[in-house]
Amino acid sequence: MKYHFRVHKDRESGYWARGIELSGCLSQGETRKELRANLEEALNLYLSEPEDSKVMFPAPKKRVALSKLVWAIDVDAKVAFAVTLRNLRLRKKMTQAQMKARLGIKHLSDYQRLEDPARANPRLVTLKKIKTAFPSLKIDDILAA
Repeated sequence: MKYHFRVHKDRESGYWARGIELSGCLSQGETRKELRANLEEALNLYLSEPEDSKVMFPAPKKRVALSKLVWAIDVDAKVAFAVTLRNLRLRKKMTQAQMKARLGIKHLSDYQRLEDPARANPRLVTLKKIKTAFPSLKIDDILAA
């Protein structure tokens, strides 16, 4: 999963960038290399809402013309998975308990771990359950680098 940022050059302080899909996500850096590293960190922190959050982030745009002024920044796989699963649950207007039941997960805390970017690390059997319950979910979009 990649989000896009518009990069700006500031004569005094180096570079800064703002998210195209996530306008509230921004960072700065003295060099382009520092800006990229700062954007990766800022993006993952921005998306790392608590697992009980009701915030739905927009999906990244599929086609954005990249250039020196528009960058694609990768989301950490755990963050991308947690955000995608929470967005899916919220779009379906389901509670975490309902998702747990639909996926056949025994304990609510086991489901909640999947929506926690710091702890999300689903096993293959869990991914299969999610894909079976929600065939429209595209795992490739989450992992796309």
